[in-house]
Amino acid sequence: MRPRSQPVRLLIPTTSVRLGVAGILLFLSLLAACSPKPESLSPLPADAIILAFGDSLTAGTGANEAGAYPTQLAALSGRQVINAGVPGEVSSQGLARLPGLLDEHQPHLLILTHGGNDLLRRVDVEHTRNNLAAMIQLAQDRGTEVLLVAVPAPTLLRLRSEAIYAEVGEAFGIPVENGALARILSRDAMKSDPIHPNADGYRYLAEHIHRLLIETGAL
Repeated sequence: MRPRSQPVRLLIPTTSVRLGVAGILLFLSLLAACSPKPESLSPLPADAIILAFGDSLTAGTGANEAGAYPTQLAALSGRQVINAGVPGEVSSQGLARLPGLLDEHQPHLLILTHGGNDLLRRVDVEHTRNNLAAMIQLAQDRGTEVLLVAVPAPTLLRLRSEAIYAEVGEAFGIPVENGALARILSRDAMKSDPIHPNADGYRYLAEHIHRLLIETGAL
């Protein structure tokens, strides 16, 4: 009779296994290090003033005053948040309006959510980009830090934040909330109409801005 063949066993040195695990851990740590982190903000004192500036998305169209995101953010953050939203405003009008509000309130932080009406009206994105940059510069020249909130570009398919917001944020080295509004306006349960959140949507926005304020060291 022929001897029964024995199964072949591969003997892997223990050191090789350890090196393999160590290599995986090193790769994961490097990957985490490469993940983008939001730019930092100065800590907001208890008496800080936050100026929420924008159009109808700031004013709270689609909800009552208590449902608007600035009101909900004030409750979450324990800071005063001034609602300076004007429905229907385009970025050129916002640029003209902002200096007076900055001088009047002297806020510690400006939350800028503007340009949505430009996008709806198909205004040249370079024009909108320049106006956003000018508004950020106005604030920074007065010693006010800025958090930028991205608005989604109109599209027939999946909503995505307009690219200029991330680009402007990177150019100025400021934090950008770059996805909440696109997610809100992609879900019927969080919308009051095709272009405005409802109270639940504004709460989602306030929660994400609040989280970003914590991540950046403002809270």
